Amino acid sequence: MTLEILTSDTLSPLRHGFFTRRGGASSGVYQGLNCGGGSGDQTEIVAINRARVAQAMEVPPGALLGVHQVHSAEVVCVSSPDSHTGARADAMVTDQPGIALSVLTADCMPVLLADPQAGVIGAVHAGWRGALDGVLEATLAAMEGLGAERAEISAVIGPCISQRTYEVGPEFLERFLAEDPGYNWFFINGEGDRYLFDLPGFGLHRLREAGVGHAEWTRHCTYAQADQFYSYRRSVHAGEADYGRLISAIRL
Repeated sequence: MTLEILTSDTLSPLRHGFFTRRGGASSGVYQGLNCGGGSGDQTEIVAINRARVAQAMEVPPGALLGVHQVHSAEVVCVSSPDSHTGARADAMVTDQPGIALSVLTADCMPVLLADPQAGVIGAVHAGWRGALDGVLEATLAAMEGLGAERAEISAVIGPCISQRTYEVGPEFLERFLAEDPGYNWFFINGEGDRYLFDLPGFGLHRLREAGVGHAEWTRHCTYAQADQFYSYRRSVHAGEADYGRLISAIRL
């Protein structure tokens, strides 16, 4: 099956993509393009899937880079294919051609960023914790350090869990309100004492408040669209032992 790659006109003509689960070699609960080496999928199958992504990005497999994601606000500046080895972080930036920056997600936000004129790109894994702790702002600062202009940066949030399927408890709401009472805007009432949290809306807010030139969401929900996307939360609700990881990538 051919890979399904979601793109944004905003990031064109840079080669980039939010890859769906379609077109991969994995089977079972990982059916499709599972690119998560940390999953319980067969290592050789994940390598095949990642090689297909590298080919689509027109880079060697060794130039499709990622980090050990830890839900932090840490950003790695990549200067060569081996400069990030072992890094525990949740975002990468580079001004080097021929390197594809990638992040893995399964409900969290994959965010691809670019200032094409400056020749600087970024890729971010942003769950609620990373977004609240400032990973998006830290990435913008790191891009500026490489010569990007914040007002010229475009940021696109890819497939992630949407508000209608992201139920949280009152302690979750309280944590956000302790940071800023205005964050109640991103919550609506659910059943009982539960709330529904707007993760992509929160991400867009943080990006726009930080001064990016343009920010958008592809409006794909990972939880609701099982045939296209992996979802950690959906796997838990289904009682599955594990789940696949989606990959999103960008290169100069």
